[in-house]
Amino acid sequence: MTEQRDYKDTVFLPKTDFPMKAGLPQKEPGILQRWQDEKVYEQLREERAGREKFIYHDGPPYANGDMHIGHALNRVLKDMVIRSQTLLGKDVPFVPGWDCHGLPIEWKVEEQYRKKKKNKNEVPPKEFRAECRAYAQGWVDVQREQLKRLGLMGDWDNPYLTMDFQAEATIVAELMKFAEAGNLYRGSKPVMWSPVEQTALAEAEVEYEDITSTQIDVAFEITESPIEELVGAHAVIWTTTPWTIPVNQAIAYGADVEYVLGRFSSGDMKWGEAISPPAVELSKIVIAADLVDEFATRAGGVGFEILRSCKGSDLAGTVAKHPMHHLGGFYANPRPFLPGDFVTTDSGTGLVHMAPDHGEDDFDLCRANGLEPQFAVMNDGRYRDDWGWLGADDKDADGKERRRAVINKPFNAPDGPICSDLREAGALLSASADYKHSYPHSWRSKAKVIYRCTPQWFVPMDKELAAVSSLHSASPEALDAAVGSELPKAKGDTLRARAMSEINRVKFYPEKGRNRIGSMVEGRPDWVLSRQRAWGVPITLFVRPDGTYLQDPEVNARVIAAVREEGVDAWDESRKAEFLGPDHNAQDFEMVTDILDVWFDSGCTHAFVLESGRWPEQQWPADLYLEGSDQHRGWFQSSLLESCATRGRAPYDAILTHGFTMDKAGKKMSKSLGNTIDPLKIMEQYGADIIRLWALSVDFTEDHRIGDEILKGVGDQYRKLRNTFRYLLGALDGFVGDMGDAGEIPELELYVLALLADLDGKLRTALETYDFNTYVRLLVEFCNEDLSAFFFDIRKDSLYCDGESSTTRNAYRTVLDLLFHALVRYAAPVLVFTAEEVWTTRYPEGGSVHLLDWPSVIHVPDSKQLIEKWTYLRGIRDAANVAIESLRRSKDIKSSLEAKVWLQTPAGLEIPYLEGIDLPELLMVANVEIGADCWTHGSSPAGSYASHIQGSEEMWEVIAHADRVTFSKCGRCWRLLPEVAEDGALCGRCDTVVAELDAAS
Repeated sequence: MTEQRDYKDTVFLPKTDFPMKAGLPQKEPGILQRWQDEKVYEQLREERAGREKFIYHDGPPYANGDMHIGHALNRVLKDMVIRSQTLLGKDVPFVPGWDCHGLPIEWKVEEQYRKKKKNKNEVPPKEFRAECRAYAQGWVDVQREQLKRLGLMGDWDNPYLTMDFQAEATIVAELMKFAEAGNLYRGSKPVMWSPVEQTALAEAEVEYEDITSTQIDVAFEITESPIEELVGAHAVIWTTTPWTIPVNQAIAYGADVEYVLGRFSSGDMKWGEAISPPAVELSKIVIAADLVDEFATRAGGVGFEILRSCKGSDLAGTVAKHPMHHLGGFYANPRPFLPGDFVTTDSGTGLVHMAPDHGEDDFDLCRANGLEPQFAVMNDGRYRDDWGWLGADDKDADGKERRRAVINKPFNAPDGPICSDLREAGALLSASADYKHSYPHSWRSKAKVIYRCTPQWFVPMDKELAAVSSLHSASPEALDAAVGSELPKAKGDTLRARAMSEINRVKFYPEKGRNRIGSMVEGRPDWVLSRQRAWGVPITLFVRPDGTYLQDPEVNARVIAAVREEGVDAWDESRKAEFLGPDHNAQDFEMVTDILDVWFDSGCTHAFVLESGRWPEQQWPADLYLEGSDQHRGWFQSSLLESCATRGRAPYDAILTHGFTMDKAGKKMSKSLGNTIDPLKIMEQYGADIIRLWALSVDFTEDHRIGDEILKGVGDQYRKLRNTFRYLLGALDGFVGDMGDAGEIPELELYVLALLADLDGKLRTALETYDFNTYVRLLVEFCNEDLSAFFFDIRKDSLYCDGESSTTRNAYRTVLDLLFHALVRYAAPVLVFTAEEVWTTRYPEGGSVHLLDWPSVIHVPDSKQLIEKWTYLRGIRDAANVAIESLRRSKDIKSSLEAKVWLQTPAGLEIPYLEGIDLPELLMVANVEIGADCWTHGSSPAGSYASHIQGSEEMWEVIAHADRVTFSKCGRCWRLLPEVAEDGALCGRCDTVVAELDAAS
């Protein structure tokens, strides 16, 4: 036997410089720099000018800390919107922004003061605001670089900041629209108040945590009643906020609730040692019939004898006295019984004590009956010095003040000053510190908040809107002109009604967001605009002694111009006369010192960014707003209300929301738990494209998870995609041809083109509904299952071993070229760095992949029938692969090329779709036999596998069995064929190709 030739140099193996190992952390910064140097974003603006616009308006994050994993997910989703809409051929300008005012930043600066033993109140306001501005700018700069590292595309050199002077002027101008139209009032209502931060809070600044509180039952002696038997009895109220008893003014009952008059059974008293109220021990009490047993249990398991019952409506005209009536003054006033439709018998006693200072229902009911709030609790959460009960002179036995912050736990404890005084007065029927419930806390300080009645500025939700602005351009000139302009009337229309109408119109992704924001708007109170802080846009109003405010367009225009020139510092008492001008006496007005709710700031950003002309490529309204689901009560809602009041509609046409990122176990991330994931470290270890792939692979509309194992899975997914591109680049090395005559295109290539067209349509549909995880899943499945595991696998023999003039090989490479151009575009919004690397590897001078449009795909005739046929053929291939795998496990063969396969249907029926199909090529085996005579055992032999294949109209079953073939192996293509004389010799195809290559060389 002669020595066999090594045919390795005659095989057309793929060639590419594109590495299998990504090295993203090292490569990505260089790609970022090139984008910046080549001004890719600016190129896009020029190339997309004049095309259909898609306006995405960025919700401003606070500029007060490093990017966390929630920020990363949020920003990747936003970038996916921008890049995918750009890829679809639209003009998508993007201006990132930051929220720079408000408590979060002011609180951080105060923390720095406290560390230096400085008092904020001793610092001049302008100096303090300057420090807040510098602090915010510092974090804007930090966050901007961190966000850019994620590969985000936008106008990063010219972002919008709410502390920009022009932005502050826009916010003031928007406020003036409310004021000019009369859609603003000052009133006293209970609002969420933080004694720690000493300011009112918006609902969006409040979070709820479970706490354990003291619950008490308190007796109010009835002094008057249409029902004579009730006089001298005690009405029992139940509360979990003992600190509100000192400002009680009435008792509410349910008109339809059944109440009973009863007394404790004689000799059956079991009062706890902490209670022992001698004055009412054997007294008669009034309580809801349904809650007698619950109350008796709280009171120590006492027996109870019912004397009579009555409807709540019979209690009208009943009057009680406060348990501390002996203190005189405020406490000597009678406490009337008032009907409240909010009273239920779910818990408590069915009688509710009313403190209009500290509850919305309390305030409304008492105000309607002539009872006004007392403002007994000060900004810091303590009672006023002159308050009759628990005032400044009220001391404990050890000399310590009892007048502590009302939410202080010891203050409300069963042995605290409130309960102690009530017990001494014989009015405390039960007290226990074991009531578990959800309670509001400040999301910034984490301290408990209270409802507190204070004078604030409000936007009414249910008052007929006086006017709607028709202005849709907020240039400096237009801003000035808007103030005081004649605005169209919206008769019979309230802000709540208009907002609810817009909620019905706007598209929500996911749909459940509609009900979420709808329920919030439907039940929300009037919008509290004022905050008692220093860092923010001032409420630029001049108020008369009677509480009304000046509505002078010329004065307002002067204020707006000054803020545009100098920022919020322009609102200063020293300029009062200048602003008011010659038509008004400065002595007749007070300048408001409150600042605006920061949610009003962010709610106005649409006016600044989309209308101001500073970014001329923008336009109003936005097509989409995208933020976390918490923004249904935050930015989505404040933007909706602001725009509905000033423009008559929402500033957006659609809302996309995402859930929150949890740790690998599904727990909320917390530094104290040590389960946080730092996106900056992920980028250092894996690269930004891995974060992007993770963010776009999870179902982000729900709460989702991240952890080391999850990231490893994402890394595996990434490698499969990368290897797909690596294979394409290698297989297309030197490719310059085309498919040739359409009649010469093999059916397998037509099938793959049909799959590509089908994928193209599904990806477009996914983008229409912002279904990004479906988009990524479809892309990954196509690359892994349709290409790598099927198409590439089958055609590698033709690619490696066919001659250069082979019709099949040329057609295959042409389809690979089409796949390359499609897939690199599909992947570009997801893997922004990798797609750029892939593109520039093949086209070093081809510009950026992100300047390209959505690919054009070939639509194959009769593609539906073609896909069904090849779905069946792939089912046969799956059955054969399982049968072959059994031979591999038994080590009878090493490669499928060493196997022969028998195929048969259970009933010996003809197998469809086989005409013209090269089954050995499809199954990648040496030989295939078909028919009823394949085996004679009467049933399938051991090692057979049945595949069930679902067609459009029927289910098919094919049985496959495999065994080792006895043919010799070709020394070049390694196929085992009957035409090969001996192992190492050449098959006919390879002999021809080698001869051609030898002749050419």
